[in-house]
Amino acid sequence: MAEKWLIGVDLGGTTTKLAFINLYGEVLHKWEIPTDVSNEGKNITVNIAKSIDAKLEEHGHSKSEVVGIGMGAPGPVDLTSGVIFEAVNLGWREPYPLKDLLEVETSLPAVIDNDANCAALGEMWKGAGNGAKDLVCVTLGTGVGGGVIANGDIVHGMSGAAGEIGHITSLAEGGAPCNCGKTGCLETIASATGIVRLGNEILSKGSADGDLAAVFNETGHITAKDVFDAAKRNDETALRVIDTVSLHLGIALANIANTLNPEKIVLGGGVSKAGEILLNPVKEQFLRNSFPRVAQSTEISIATLGNDAGVIGAAWLVKNKIGKS
Repeated sequence: MAEKWLIGVDLGGTTTKLAFINLYGEVLHKWEIPTDVSNEGKNITVNIAKSIDAKLEEHGHSKSEVVGIGMGAPGPVDLTSGVIFEAVNLGWREPYPLKDLLEVETSLPAVIDNDANCAALGEMWKGAGNGAKDLVCVTLGTGVGGGVIANGDIVHGMSGAAGEIGHITSLAEGGAPCNCGKTGCLETIASATGIVRLGNEILSKGSADGDLAAVFNETGHITAKDVFDAAKRNDETALRVIDTVSLHLGIALANIANTLNPEKIVLGGGVSKAGEILLNPVKEQFLRNSFPRVAQSTEISIATLGNDAGVIGAAWLVKNKIGKS
């Protein structure tokens, strides 16, 4: 008899990542399909089901040998019902019965959670978390997301919105406007978008020079990667941006850790690829602002799974929420 497989899905606004994963968390096969957001996102579950059917046939594996399908979706989710409350970038402006539709289309049991929660579970199971039962994962990408794990399971909160770390309000009163409707959210500073905004604010004044200014003057724009590359060459403007980001992110992480006392904080997402040029000053601010016992017991590290974190975490949900039911 063939081994049982788990199917992990990481639903994004542009692409959907899928993977067949064994019960030990090893990725056996992974692929991507475009996310069709036309017609208010009504084709999304149909396309996922068709793609899974084709890949199972390609690998000679039947649905009877699949435990179930887990999915990380970009928005607050009710774990019990599998309803995603809102995902505007997918065309879902009202509560959407994602679990029910996925089960109908695939004929497989399904479990749905927030995509950042799935990334956190993936890092806990097979990544930088290394099995830690108390862990906070912060994803630094276009925005800032987060997943909180306590005693080996995700914390969802009353309305499925626990872990919205990107919307912690920063130190400064006011601040830049955020897509959530508030101002001064951490996301407006520590995301790739925020880093670019901070750099542009300095460079647009025209008084800066150095590597980052040269890129800005030549192309008319900069990226977060440009900032980190310039900082590695001791560019003054880039280092000012990183100081600001590290201050706000370090204090936010300290406040989170003072509340939860996690064993590990894992930084993921595209911005985390900057490595030590960001990690080291964030650690300094974290140590400066966290309760001493928390500072001594919490390790901050960079995520290791990259783009696989979401599908592996979604597979963990299948194993632990469906496989044990």
